[in-house]
Amino acid sequence: MLGKENQTDESPSKPNEVMGEMLPNGQVESEALATVESPLEPESSEIPSGTMPKQRRASIRWLLLLLLTGLSLLGYTQRARIADWWKAKTAEKMAEGEHAKSTQTPELKVLYWVDPMHPAYKSDQPGKAPDCGMDLVPVYEEGATKKADLPEGAFQISPEKQQMIGVQYGEATYQAVTKTLRAVGRMAYDETKITRIHPRIEGWIEEVFVDFTGKQVGKGQPLISLYSPELWQTQQEYLLALKGRNELANSSFREAVVSSASLLEAARKRLELWDIDLKQLEHLEHTGKPFKTLTLYAPSDGFVLTRNAFPKQRVTPETELYAIADLSTIWVLADIYEYEAPEIKLGQAVNITLPYSAGRTYRGKVAYIYPQLDNATRTLKVRIEVPNTDFKLKPDMYANVELRIEYGKRLVVPQDAVLDSGTEQTVFIAHEGGYFEPRKVELGAKVDHNVIILGGLKAGERVVTSANFLVDSESRLKSAAGGMGMPGMNHGGGTANSKPTPPANHSLHQSGATPVPSIKTEDHSQHQPKPTTTPKPPATDHSQHQAQPARKILYWYDPMHPKYQANKPGKAPDCGMDLVPQYADEKKQ
Repeated sequence: MLGKENQTDESPSKPNEVMGEMLPNGQVESEALATVESPLEPESSEIPSGTMPKQRRASIRWLLLLLLTGLSLLGYTQRARIADWWKAKTAEKMAEGEHAKSTQTPELKVLYWVDPMHPAYKSDQPGKAPDCGMDLVPVYEEGATKKADLPEGAFQISPEKQQMIGVQYGEATYQAVTKTLRAVGRMAYDETKITRIHPRIEGWIEEVFVDFTGKQVGKGQPLISLYSPELWQTQQEYLLALKGRNELANSSFREAVVSSASLLEAARKRLELWDIDLKQLEHLEHTGKPFKTLTLYAPSDGFVLTRNAFPKQRVTPETELYAIADLSTIWVLADIYEYEAPEIKLGQAVNITLPYSAGRTYRGKVAYIYPQLDNATRTLKVRIEVPNTDFKLKPDMYANVELRIEYGKRLVVPQDAVLDSGTEQTVFIAHEGGYFEPRKVELGAKVDHNVIILGGLKAGERVVTSANFLVDSESRLKSAAGGMGMPGMNHGGGTANSKPTPPANHSLHQSGATPVPSIKTEDHSQHQPKPTTTPKPPATDHSQHQAQPARKILYWYDPMHPKYQANKPGKAPDCGMDLVPQYADEKKQ
């Protein structure tokens, strides 16, 4: 009994120790255990050996029951705390998982695979195209479905592919557009200000006042003095007519008075037509003596271009004595290219600069556009009038011509945004979600790195400015894959689900291969790789493919040695090339 009691007394201590470890305060737990264990110690003086009172055993049981109940309650509280912590952690992990799912790109479902060279060919599994051996590319479900608000023809390109092909964007904006046309000009005399001087009377030059070419003269400056017998006679007639009019002024014969006045007027008019001015006539009337020579004066300012006047020279009205050019205004003849000619307008402002006179700009304007194009240079001449008050600009000098063209405020896009096929011009509009829309536009003039848009775009629309050709290829690929390709395309007789035939291994060509007994051995060292198909038929235009009936095969043969024939497909025993079929409707090899 004592052994059992001792066993019973010691057994609760283990649960107390285990449960005590879960208490937050180890000191209190130890004290509780000490309090529980102290009544269990036997009192040797009162209790006989081998016996235990029932009252004491009942007390011990109650104490143990209360202790276990308290420890259970304490453990429940701790477990509740742990459970709450675990629930919080689980909820946090679930929230993180939901966030990761929301930010993660969902896996796209593959609808089918297509041949990138012939998108009308579709397959429900990956592989190679039977006609060209290219890897089939997948068409995803997201790429096949588009938003309802997108325009017709829009297609999607993933951000990864955009980054890979280098897609960049620009924007259609309104801005003031100006263009500068540059050309080379050659200076020339103003032809409207060139004066050629001829004498109006026959005679001899007595004295020359302007005696070299290039001399600058002013208006009214004397040029030469001319002696003419006819001029002397006319002056005498004028003096006689003047004397007769004066004598008959008081005559009673009215007809004589009128006749003398008419004769005087005729002589005076003849002298005026010979360039005798009023001062000379007054001097002639005052002195009453005819002057021997007639002085010719410069009719305008300018520089002497030509001189044909020398002392003692006999001259006639046909003789050109001088040619004088006024250089206060000079012409600049510019050559404008044929495609730039429509931009030139009369009265347009022009800037003229000299290559060797940096920093100075002359202002001019377009005065005339010549009607004929130079057939050799394909240029059009434009005449520009430039003031030349200081005479720095000389005829036959070369100059740089700049014509500034104002277009006003126009809608423009970068020039790289336009894909020009010759017959039409296309830009790609970028929409949200990686969608692109091909749109035809009407173009105006190209100004610097921009181009004016006359129709097809609105301000603020984003356009693709880089990798346009690749984006266009993607557009055509997806359009064809969506059902725009030619139906009934025949890709070498292969079906969508059939496994493609692997390309022939031409590395097996070696000289000295074992020949077929019935075939003469030939040298294969000069063999070049050839396609596995028969070389006779030309390359097929897949845009015109139509469904064709099955063709009858007579036999298979080696394309390098057509004499070798077999009744089933395989490889040539001499060089290892694939045997090709001989169809009944083809010419026999």
